[in-house]
Amino acid sequence: MPYRFNFDLTRVSNNFFTEIAKIVDKKRLHKRIGQSFRGLVKKFRLDEITGLNISDAVSLVEDFVDIQVKNMVNRERFLKAKRRALLLPHCSRKYMDNRCKAKFDPNIPSYFCQHCSEDCLIHQATLLGEEKGYDVYILPGGSCVPKILENGKYEAVVGVACGEEIKLANKILEKLKLPGQAVPLLKNGCAYTKFDISTLKNIL
Repeated sequence: MPYRFNFDLTRVSNNFFTEIAKIVDKKRLHKRIGQSFRGLVKKFRLDEITGLNISDAVSLVEDFVDIQVKNMVNRERFLKAKRRALLLPHCSRKYMDNRCKAKFDPNIPSYFCQHCSEDCLIHQATLLGEEKGYDVYILPGGSCVPKILENGKYEAVVGVACGEEIKLANKILEKLKLPGQAVPLLKNGCAYTKFDISTLKNIL
């Protein structure tokens, strides 16, 4: 389920995300610090930069914090896992038409990157995953996740998605008792979405 609003955080200072991590790590109070989130939104002018109203901006920050918390909670189990999958969103491809040479396998279902554009985020993320020994899937939607994880007999998973999709995926991981790590999109939408490749590299 996507957000009911569109956002683009690519112009927000990296210090914003550092501040989120500090709040999570030091205070451990991510469910009870709404005022701190509101303060962060104002401090980094998140509402002005993104065009979101305060309520939506705070909701976005809450999701980012929740993702950070879950990543930290699951990190130790994740690092012990051997067989891992990397799930990427097809909407982050450079091209959303036949210029993209990714091959689609409807039986999985997933796209598989053919590395046609060096400046494509999916190409870069796929290379990172493959270098680390991950099986990489480029998903047309979150509904593919259970089938891929169950059929692949994976021990852990890294997923790149918007916060709402990550919430749904977390429920699946809890059911399957799998540790996960998530990288939230910095720009959402149905096409040309963006995420931070260095964040993904650190998590992998």
